[in-house]
Amino acid sequence: MADSTASVTWSGSLLEGGGTIERVGSGVFGGLPITWDARTGEEGGKTTPEELIAAAHASCYSMALSHGLAQGGNPPDRLETSATVSFVPGTGITKIALTVTGSVPGVDEDVFAAAAQDAVENCPVSKALAAVPEITLDARLT
Repeated sequence: MADSTASVTWSGSLLEGGGTIERVGSGVFGGLPITWDARTGEEGGKTTPEELIAAAHASCYSMALSHGLAQGGNPPDRLETSATVSFVPGTGITKIALTVTGSVPGVDEDVFAAAAQDAVENCPVSKALAAVPEITLDARLT
């Protein structure tokens, strides 16, 4: 079992306040400012929980797809994955769109598409986000 940690400070109300992701357990990043206005697209230069979810989902998905392809005897040369998390104030996260392109010797589009779909269904972050109403996938070979 592995535990991951993060520490955040917040001051003020939701709409007028602000916070900082102080640190993560690995020490890889910290000092990231967060605000409500950034979440609603009204302020740049600050991160959001949804942006961090997108990064977590894209990385977990890439790992799951890589593993699935390798288990099938075709480890990828390269996978490029992006995730777009849609947030609606008052509603929450309404959609996650995953896009992956892969260079995978020995597989055709059908095999890649099947592995890509399996990764969506089985990556731990996808499972954690199962309450999101819509998760889409665009997968293609390069």
